[in-house]
Amino acid sequence: MPQRLHSTAAIADRAFLVAASLPNALLPATESLNELGELAKTAGAVVVGSSVQKLEHPNVATYVGSGKVDEIIEERKRLDANVVIFDDELSPSQQRNLEKALGVKVIDRTALILDIFATRAQTREGRLQVELAQMQYLLPRLAGQWAHLERMEGAIGTRGPGETQIETDRRLINSRIAKLRRDLREVSQQRELYRRRRARNNVPVVALVGYTNAGKSTLMRALSGADVLAEDKLFATLDPVTRRLGLPSGEVVLLTDTVGFIQKLPTQLVAAFRATLEELSEADLLLHVVDISHPNAFEQTQTVESTLRDLGVDGKPVLLALNKVDRLRDEDGNVAEDFDHAKAIILGAGAPPPNVALISAAQRWGLDALRRRIEAALDGDLEEDSGELAALVGRAV
Repeated sequence: MPQRLHSTAAIADRAFLVAASLPNALLPATESLNELGELAKTAGAVVVGSSVQKLEHPNVATYVGSGKVDEIIEERKRLDANVVIFDDELSPSQQRNLEKALGVKVIDRTALILDIFATRAQTREGRLQVELAQMQYLLPRLAGQWAHLERMEGAIGTRGPGETQIETDRRLINSRIAKLRRDLREVSQQRELYRRRRARNNVPVVALVGYTNAGKSTLMRALSGADVLAEDKLFATLDPVTRRLGLPSGEVVLLTDTVGFIQKLPTQLVAAFRATLEELSEADLLLHVVDISHPNAFEQTQTVESTLRDLGVDGKPVLLALNKVDRLRDEDGNVAEDFDHAKAIILGAGAPPPNVALISAAQRWGLDALRRRIEAALDGDLEEDSGELAALVGRAV
């Protein structure tokens, strides 16, 4: 009788997603939840269900209301979900209360993004940055696990060991954080030496920025022939890549890819990746790649601009590269057949403003014009955006 073989592959988590519809949110809760679903899939989970609750502000104890918690309990059981993912960062007490109520692992958007970054980092610098962010995220949560021992002061068998464990955990993590920061300072110093050498050679730098999955890596490959990973996934690449790019005049510039941004980007990640993102402050031009075919293209652009402001580089010259024009559809629902058709869909009979270039990195449409725009921008021929982007996005989607 033949033996039955059993798969040794890891069983994917079955994830149930939860979001709150809050006032003044950048994206509608349903759209943010769709993005969370893509993040969960990127992390290897299978999304089995989701739920949204409209709130004026998050519940202090459980983020969503008690009635919604009861509903999630029933749905989780019905769908056999073994992890519940919340679309915003949870406080340690919220996470603890929810895990107790739901009976399964509970994680938030921050932990999910950190998990994805941990699998994507390939270089020593990238791994240091991700681990630093993870340690900073873990510290208050690890301490919170022992809060019940702190409250039971004087209870036999708890006071001494509890306090010792808390201090031990804090000391170990703080020691590791200090070590990671020292290592990253060394990396930053090495980068500074490289930048000074580059400045002495008077080589202009163009830095690619954009929302995750906007097509930066594909554009990098198309423009420079760089052998970089380009996948239709969130955060497909993480570690920065720099390559030489020839311009029409024969001038050579350096083209640098950076980590993609996303709404609700964890503050720990922004802080940890500051050494890498310092490249943006030294760039002569930011090439902001936008997925013009995405229904939330304008909101994604606002997210990138907000992050650039947080990093203090919002004063840099910016050239917008509206990517994926090959996915645009005309009024009859027909997909763009060629570059002229794509331009007609978004521009009509007009021409793009000086600070905007239309491209399809995948189809290699518009790249010669983009090189000319880059050269002109480096020569100072770049006009400020005066609202054209909103109008172009409106026509596209």
